[in-house]
Amino acid sequence: MELHEKVTIRLFREEKCFGPGMAELLERVAEHRSLRAAAISMNLAYSKAWTMIQRGERELGFPLLVTVTGGRGGGGATLTEQAARLLQAYRAYQADVEAYAKAQFEARFAEFR
Repeated sequence: MELHEKVTIRLFREEKCFGPGMAELLERVAEHRSLRAAAISMNLAYSKAWTMIQRGERELGFPLLVTVTGGRGGGGATLTEQAARLLQAYRAYQADVEAYAKAQFEARFAEFR
């Protein structure tokens, strides 16, 4: 296997509040329009997904999801506008950092590859 870099970006306030797992969870909520379906698609317990959302909301200081309780038409969840903007900013920042890291890695570790 070839030597390579891996950059992981996590955002913090007092505690970790956003990272790759939360980004994927929010993307899956947007796709499935359900926290439960998003969790299932990630092989994640619903209770763990809900805990991640609650911790993120507490640390970030704003809601991440708009939820509708089940019933006749069923429940569901969508991202708040702030959550969608945070996710977009996170992914753009991640792409920028990864591009920079790749260039720096190639420049500094070429002889070890």
